[in-house]
Amino acid sequence: MKGYSIRSPQDWELDDRSAGCTRNTPLYCNSNNSRAGGETDKFHPMTSVQLPADARNVATATTADECSFACLGSCSCTAYSYDQGACSVWHDKLLNVRQQGNSVLHLRLAAKEVPSSKTNRRGLIIGAVVGASTAALGLIFLLMIWMRKNKQYGDDAQGGMGIIAFRYADLQSATKKFSEKLGAGSFGSVFKGSLSDSTAIAVKRLDGVRQGEKQFRAEVSSTGVVQHVNLVKLIGFCCQGDRRLLVYEYMPNGSLDHHLFQSNVMVLDWTTKYKIALGVARVLAYLHSSCRDCIIHCDIKPENILLDGSFTPKVADFGMAKLLGRDFSQVVTTMRGTIGYLAPEWISRTSITSKVDVYSYGMVLLEIVSGSRKSSKQSSSRDGAHEGYFPVRVAHSLVDGDVASLVDAKLLGEANLEEVERVCKVACWCIQDDEFDRPTMSEVVQFLECLSEVETPPVPRLLQAIAGQPNLKIM
Repeated sequence: MKGYSIRSPQDWELDDRSAGCTRNTPLYCNSNNSRAGGETDKFHPMTSVQLPADARNVATATTADECSFACLGSCSCTAYSYDQGACSVWHDKLLNVRQQGNSVLHLRLAAKEVPSSKTNRRGLIIGAVVGASTAALGLIFLLMIWMRKNKQYGDDAQGGMGIIAFRYADLQSATKKFSEKLGAGSFGSVFKGSLSDSTAIAVKRLDGVRQGEKQFRAEVSSTGVVQHVNLVKLIGFCCQGDRRLLVYEYMPNGSLDHHLFQSNVMVLDWTTKYKIALGVARVLAYLHSSCRDCIIHCDIKPENILLDGSFTPKVADFGMAKLLGRDFSQVVTTMRGTIGYLAPEWISRTSITSKVDVYSYGMVLLEIVSGSRKSSKQSSSRDGAHEGYFPVRVAHSLVDGDVASLVDAKLLGEANLEEVERVCKVACWCIQDDEFDRPTMSEVVQFLECLSEVETPPVPRLLQAIAGQPNLKIM
């Protein structure tokens, strides 16, 4: 059988075939290298066979592609067959596959075992949709298929989430033909909508087949498989033809950047700002340390921090997210993120770790304190130097013991200066040039919860160059 070899040829010659066969190449899903890169598994059609016993019927898979997704969604699935509208899958061992019959068995093999072909439509579809991220992505697609007819599935390993498979027509109706636009980004636009039970939703319509597909997979494989109070909730999705849409809970207070940088919105008091800083730290610590895979967001900035009705922060927009297996400490990937929040290792094109999120978070902390873009022009310090770059002012103000001058003027002096100083010190640790000098997000949470004292941070070399004082130390 293609992709397999007899485990014990000697026993086989003696008509003892109990040892069976073994794969020539491990499946991508089960391989230790699966998270380091490579291709997804593919299927080899075996025609004119008698199907093996112990098949499991997947009633909700109503097309051949959905049937293949159902098999790819489980690492133990070894084959599938789709015939006359019925989907059957086999797990683990395949017993008594005979080359006599009129059925087609699609045997799951490692990609290198299946020759690529431009005419292999199913292989292209599987490659485009499943991609090469992790086994978790396959799992979420399987869960999506299971609930396609009954709309929801039960609790998962991370805590119960019901994800709805929407038809495109349903979302057209819910958004009144995408008439109320909430915003737009490089990957598409977001529209407000309402479900039949009056639940307010935000629908992200992804643009571009290739890039939209990539972001769709990234968002589903991250927000679709985890749950946290400070993570925006994925309600559902639409994967119909070339259309890719994601449906999230609606955040009535918009994104953090509106409240920090715009003058016509409600000013956040210091207590709320500190609550937001802590909430974002907690969810990043969770994504980095507590999930099955380390999820690196790669684009932490105020625009991607949403606020619910009680101003609880919800991290959103995982279109650039990178999943890193626990067996790996770093990953090489293309540059992604937003200028001004990029860690130095992005620029040097070295491998990246979760510390890129720590750096971006540090820059966000500085903007939470100041209430303005950290790179925008600021009023000069008392000696008139270092005007124009807020991180430099933070370093000098910590030395001078004058953190009050750093606080957003819109707060009219109403701020806990001990907390302000703590936040500024944490921020300066987070934006260190060397990733090994930055704290983990779990350590950041301990600092902000006052469970650990923040030691004296050195000024990053970049800031030293801007300040022109290489020996400057925050005391």
